[in-house]
Amino acid sequence: MKAKTVLPAVAMTAVSMVLTLAVVVMWLGVAVPWMVALVVGLGIDGGWLATLAYERRLAAQGDHSTPVTVVGWAFGAVATGVLVAHALTSSSPAAWLAVSWFPLAAKALWLVHGLWEGTALTVTALESIRGIQQEARDEAAVARARLRSEAATEETRLTAVTGAGARVARVQAETAKTLSKAWSTLETTRASEETGKALTSVTTPVTVGVTPRWELPVWGPSEAVRTPALEAAPALTDDALDAVVEEIRTSRTPPLSYREMSARFRAAGHSASELRLRAAWKRVAA
Repeated sequence: MKAKTVLPAVAMTAVSMVLTLAVVVMWLGVAVPWMVALVVGLGIDGGWLATLAYERRLAAQGDHSTPVTVVGWAFGAVATGVLVAHALTSSSPAAWLAVSWFPLAAKALWLVHGLWEGTALTVTALESIRGIQQEARDEAAVARARLRSEAATEETRLTAVTGAGARVARVQAETAKTLSKAWSTLETTRASEETGKALTSVTTPVTVGVTPRWELPVWGPSEAVRTPALEAAPALTDDALDAVVEEIRTSRTPPLSYREMSARFRAAGHSASELRLRAAWKRVAA
């Protein structure tokens, strides 16, 4: 993967250096000795390579230097300026202008390669990320399928409930309609003269002077049957209570305790509050 970003940068750098050196030698060779022109071209390329190497070393250390970066871009701009100037003064400027941007392009490619190196991950990390992403996609797909299934189930249930309710409503409406017709028929029959004559012919021989009448049943609230309340036994007076307590207490030897006496008192059917019963016990036991 690293070769995909570094090879284009290396190739573009090599092409731009060759073009810069060739243009400097051809352009300045007519005015100065070619050795001087060669030194100038090599100086531009050498400065460009030196700053690039220094930038690469700083990047490998996780560091960055703004002055070095500025100098590197300056050398790239000088190389580009040389190519543009030569293109403008040559007989075929279009061809030279087409390649004059190579130095800046090489610098930009090295910048892209540096950014790639700063975010590069190992194969293990990439596999872990892919696994996490795949797991998240699987969970999302399962959740969507579950929601769709629940929605479809709920829709089916609501459809069934609605259909059943509609059927019940139709049956109730039909039943009410049938009952209404039957009740109307009964009312019409009851109110007709023929019905009265028929009832008169039946009841007159049996009970003379009785006017026959056919009443329709009437549904309404019924009165609840009241259950007669049980009459409460009369409460014992203090003297009577003392006598009963004394009789129960001394029914055995030795005398009964309060708890035993209270149990026998209740079992015998007597009634008194716990406060009165204990007060009577204290009076007779004193």
